[in-house]
Amino acid sequence: MSTLRYADVTVAFEAHAIDDTKFGHAEHVQVAYDLLRKYDFIDAAATYAKGIRALAASAGAPDKFNLTITYAFMSLIAERLAMTQADDFESFARDNEDLMVKAVLNQWYTTERLNSQLARGIFLLPTAA
Repeated sequence: MSTLRYADVTVAFEAHAIDDTKFGHAEHVQVAYDLLRKYDFIDAAATYAKGIRALAASAGAPDKFNLTITYAFMSLIAERLAMTQADDFESFARDNEDLMVKAVLNQWYTTERLNSQLARGIFLLPTAA
């Protein structure tokens, strides 16, 4: 976790005041979790995607933003959140350790599809197995 206190991470994210060098995968998952608890899925996903896109742009790497990864993770976290008994992020993360690994989407997406230019600009559904 970054040097920000847990409670401040999502506030800073929504204010577009996150230091991209201290915003790793765990923070991505935490912010998604927090936004999904704060907003309905549509608003949480839009807020999250806009924030991640702004973060990539401020880091000088706008091409790193990937809408498919963003929405796929958001959907997966929302599904797990709907089925959980966890009432805080630490419990949620402990109960869903696979979400803490970026490669979790590889069970639904090929690397080529997930990292394609098309996946960066629009949400792609997983390919059939």
